[in-house]
Amino acid sequence: MRARLRPMRGLKRLRSAQVIGSGHAFIRNIRRGHYELGVDTEPRLWLSAAFTELTLAI
Repeated sequence: MRARLRPMRGLKRLRSAQVIGSGHAFIRNIRRGHYELGVDTEPRLWLSAAFTELTLAI
C-alpha cells in the first residue's frame, strides 16, 4: 500500500481509504487462494487467472 500512498501523498478522504483498503485485502486473498478463482492454475498465476475469470463473469 505504500507504493499507492506515496504518489497520492496520503489519503484525503475516508472513502478513498476504504476503497484502497478493500482492494488491497481482495488482492491479498486472491493471492493466498481464499477464493475459487484461478485455483486450477499455478500459484504464481492465480492473480491474472482470477481477474480473467472475473472479467468473463461480469
